[in-house]
Amino acid sequence: MSTVSIDLSGRTAVVTGGTSGIGLATACALAQSEAQVFVGDLELRDDATDKLDSLGIRAAVCDVRDLDQLRSLVDGAANDSGRLDILVNNAGINMSGQIDSISEEDWDACLDTNLKAVFFGCKFALPHLRAVGGGSIINTASNAGLLPRAHDPVYSTSKLALVGLTKSLALCHGPDRIRVNCVCPGPVGDTEMINRDLRQHHDPEEAARQFIQASPIARASDRMIRPDEVAQAILYLASDAACMVTGTAIAIDGGKSLGVPPQ
Repeated sequence: MSTVSIDLSGRTAVVTGGTSGIGLATACALAQSEAQVFVGDLELRDDATDKLDSLGIRAAVCDVRDLDQLRSLVDGAANDSGRLDILVNNAGINMSGQIDSISEEDWDACLDTNLKAVFFGCKFALPHLRAVGGGSIINTASNAGLLPRAHDPVYSTSKLALVGLTKSLALCHGPDRIRVNCVCPGPVGDTEMINRDLRQHHDPEEAARQFIQASPIARASDRMIRPDEVAQAILYLASDAACMVTGTAIAIDGGKSLGVPPQ
């Protein structure tokens, strides 16, 4: 069986949260498909920047909650390359805990990162996408954006709203030939979010096992989802192969969001 090769030569992409996990895997996949890629992240780790440099990916410090930094990342990529075709709003944070333990500062940090930054990332990208006759925006949501979860109502709220924003913007900007989709992954191993959760658990191996057991396909495969598997879905949504795909929320969660798995 032949494989489909995706060619993004001549196109420019921006990826937020692009120096680890899903963002890093996505930036690399886009660059390997010949796109010119710009990434932003809170910090630039040496191991990540070495990999990015080897693929010609340009990286900058960017706190997506700082709208001046976010605008600078988007506008800078478009100005430096002469165009912008793809925006991947990937930066995000977790927020576990019931509402009686969540402060206003916690709420703001979660919603500002997971929702507000996506809204303004899209806003800043739209003029550039219109200028080239259309493009693709892909937002990293979560399976928590498909079904709410009891242990993290604030995080679930941010991701449920992000799925709604994705669908609304897809409807609004179809006439501009701008496609807006989201991926809903989880649990994905080898990401800062999951690794942080595991480090905080009294038994990291048992915590990892619980993540795996929650998804039927992950359980059957005896592993978590890999960042590159999410990146391949994002790559598809960024490409002409998905030219008629907009407003979708693709679950990449081993069936976790389907319901209660068989015991």
